[in-house]
Amino acid sequence: MANTVEGDSTGAMDLARSLVQRAERIMALTGAGVSAESGVPTFRGAGGLWKQYRAEDLATPEAFARDARLVWEWYGWRRSLVLGCAPNAAHRALASASAVRPAFHVVTQNVDGLHAVAAGGTASLPLELHGSLFRIRCTACGRRQDDRSAIDATTTETLPHCDTCGALMRPDIVWFGEPLDPAGFGEAVRLASAADVCLVVGTSAVVHPAAGLADLTRRAGGAIIEVNVDSTPITGVATAVLRGPAAEIVPELLRDE
Repeated sequence: MANTVEGDSTGAMDLARSLVQRAERIMALTGAGVSAESGVPTFRGAGGLWKQYRAEDLATPEAFARDARLVWEWYGWRRSLVLGCAPNAAHRALASASAVRPAFHVVTQNVDGLHAVAAGGTASLPLELHGSLFRIRCTACGRRQDDRSAIDATTTETLPHCDTCGALMRPDIVWFGEPLDPAGFGEAVRLASAADVCLVVGTSAVVHPAAGLADLTRRAGGAIIEVNVDSTPITGVATAVLRGPAAEIVPELLRDE
């Protein structure tokens, strides 16, 4: 049964910290809530319009095929906003834990790259299930590369092009209607299935297939710890539920890690 509590109850925190300290293998699954306190805006739902477009209208293969310049202009704007944000205490605590514990892995649904920035180029880089705003991929040869440069969307010719084959590059992000990278998701399934604890931070737990990862841990006999400001579909099956902002809760949870 879940130990569901509101706020930062001492009992729930003690239980969660005990689970973390006893665990050999931990997978942290993060969503938009972990970056909210860094000021990263959400681009879906209410208030998510850019010009007259919704994210759901632009983040598709069809939109890119129809007007690559428009889609790249939107991603350039998103990059500029995220570049003004910095990792918060939750990102840093997760990066520190994964740096000192070889079997502590961060898997994120976010594309803002803040987990990678917090990791600081260490070997314990996060697994980015949905890609990254700061990585691009060739539409012809598939070559990937990191890219944090400003996007010139004046014309199609000024958009990023592949250094290898010259074809147009696209954001290396999983768009609506596209499957997750099989290798990356397969690794996430492996980590979740083997984890003693799945730490679910700031995710709504409604975006599949990533939303099903925590249940793999539970079905394999592991524990789920949820950190969120709101209830989610995970709440009812979590072993411990910590209510509050990720930047406050996660550092306390991983304080001695």
